[in-house]
Amino acid sequence: QVRLVESGGGLVQVGGSLRLSCAASGGIIFSINDMAWYRQAPGTQRELVATNTSGRSTNYANSVKGRFTISRDNAKNTVYLQMNSLKPEDTARYYCNSVQYPASWGQGTQVTVSS
Repeated sequence: QVRLVESGGGLVQVGGSLRLSCAASGGIIFSINDMAWYRQAPGTQRELVATNTSGRSTNYANSVKGRFTISRDNAKNTVYLQMNSLKPEDTARYYCNSVQYPASWGQGTQVTVSS
């Protein structure tokens, strides 16, 4: 069973940076999966933030374009999200998952941006 463990969140001031990590384990051929980061703020639906395909192409939500960078290390079965120039509206719980073969959601990692 695939397990996803997100980490790296925290409390940061406006304009600050954080780097999130998501480690996948348990029966996943990580390298062939398109991986994505999602986020969910209280009272809202989970939204797609960024994707990184097996071919290493990337896509971003307009709200984070130019500020966030998604990357991956297939040798470590890990996907990253570098977040710069953080804004209060980036406050949410962040999750990762496979795009093609989504597993059960992990616990996520909380990002709180204070103004």
